[in-house]
Amino acid sequence: MQSHQLAKLNLLWGSLILEELARLGVQHICMAPGSRSTPLTLAAAKQDKLKQHIHFDERGLGFLALGLAKSSRAPVAIITTSGTAVANLYPAIVEAWLTKVPLIVLSGDRPPELIDCGANQAIIQPGIFMHYAKQINLPTPDTQIAPQALLSQIDIAVTNQQQPLHINCMYREPLYPAEISQLNIMAEFTDYLFEIKQWQYHNHPYLQVAHHHLKALPNAAQLAQFSQAKGVIVAGTLSPEQSPQELIDLADILGWPLLTDAQCQLRQHPQAINHIDQLLHQPQVKAILAEAEHVLVIGGRLLSKRLISYLEQHKWRSYWQVLPQQERLDQSNSAKQLFLGTAADIANLPWPSSNFADWAQNLTELNQQLEQFFIQHIDDGEFGEAKIIRAITSQQTNLNQLFIGNSLPVRLFDMFAPIKQHTACTYTNRGASGIDGLLATACGVAADKMTPTTLIIGDISQLHDLNSFAIASKLQSPMVIVILNNDGGNIFNLLPVPSEQVRQDYYRLSHGLEFGYAAAMFNLPYNRVESIEDFNDAYQEAISYEGCSVIEVIVAPQQSSTQIANIAQWIKQA
Repeated sequence: MQSHQLAKLNLLWGSLILEELARLGVQHICMAPGSRSTPLTLAAAKQDKLKQHIHFDERGLGFLALGLAKSSRAPVAIITTSGTAVANLYPAIVEAWLTKVPLIVLSGDRPPELIDCGANQAIIQPGIFMHYAKQINLPTPDTQIAPQALLSQIDIAVTNQQQPLHINCMYREPLYPAEISQLNIMAEFTDYLFEIKQWQYHNHPYLQVAHHHLKALPNAAQLAQFSQAKGVIVAGTLSPEQSPQELIDLADILGWPLLTDAQCQLRQHPQAINHIDQLLHQPQVKAILAEAEHVLVIGGRLLSKRLISYLEQHKWRSYWQVLPQQERLDQSNSAKQLFLGTAADIANLPWPSSNFADWAQNLTELNQQLEQFFIQHIDDGEFGEAKIIRAITSQQTNLNQLFIGNSLPVRLFDMFAPIKQHTACTYTNRGASGIDGLLATACGVAADKMTPTTLIIGDISQLHDLNSFAIASKLQSPMVIVILNNDGGNIFNLLPVPSEQVRQDYYRLSHGLEFGYAAAMFNLPYNRVESIEDFNDAYQEAISYEGCSVIEVIVAPQQSSTQIANIAQWIKQA
């Protein structure tokens, strides 16, 4: 094949791939610059069905795609060039695999003759993500391979996709066809595309594969038997579209307490037992919950170690768990009945009222008392990280979407977030629970819905993701980055490191850095605060700004860990 025709065939395959992905529900495409991925990039430039996001750092790009997919609940495509560019996506792919987020990596690659021979920017890309992504390893474009074979392979891989997919695309040079703006690539290959002529005139995928929604739920007899006992409902990690709100109605029907995890969307709901993590310090609460016979866990990946320990150590007569997909999400490996479905599916079953309704009514009163305790000892107490968490999460109107960073921020939210009427859509990266890519993921969440979003992130996490300030600077809707700067990894103050000197030298890693100049480098509005009054003023200004801004909260290194320990001691003695 002549070289100019090869460049066009490369582009044609790229165009077929992206058109089919758009028909399969992909809405966003994230791209990093590179030469070997040119056929995909040029195809994306001519594709008007996909919203484009461009970033120079592939690690941040992968997490941006993760956030877009979390929010849109649709697959998101990522285009990278060859070599270590692909490897930089690894952390985001691992997180997506663990949390069942559908990312599609389209990596440009060298052809076989340029692999393992010293050619530039050439590594072995097939299988690079191991079992963390399904693979399609395409050959170099060839007119001997029918286009319908390409389309059908993509259709089967993407439809009903729940985890990452890696499509490795080998391209021979030349990569750049002439006069791309004038090129009608489909018209250039009329004979080659003859068998998919009808496909070109409609907007459906080549193979229209049925979407499956596997459910396996208890029957009426099982519901009747399970409900006739003292029981508790535990809401684990649930996404907003799973309708976790319906668990409130289920708890009301059964009269059982609803214990909420930080990631269930109901952590602050006034009809739930919000403060279960801290309540489990209290002997009175432990005594009440010791009477429970049955437990219904909706979701998995619980955050609170105290709640995990309660579920593991209690002798349950019957343990039910409900998950959207069949998987093992219980680190205690308890014997149980596993059902498949969403929170809405289980809540909408014909549950009978329980003869043991309101058996743990005292928990509600104790939960309210603890909220008053937090108002007195945190809201009206010393300035620190818990106070900032409660100030942000007490917002009734401005807080539409909340992304909570790993390490200390998400634990402070789980421990101390206030009870309130309006609850925000809450997002986390708690699959691998890494501190990388948190800003980029939050930017993806914000960019999809274009609604006011707040990120609470620690200083070490933000240092890991400085490049993603570039993504944040492009946002056109309000996003507030709240950086809790306690000068190092103060989560380790809570852990039993054997000596304070070892903790200081090898765990906390004090850095002495602040983020004002970094924000200025990316033209982001910035405020540095050291009081709750300054923070509240800065936050109200930032959440009204049409774009991204940064608030850096300076707190003492030991403040949070000392406060957590003191509060725990007070609760135990209450």
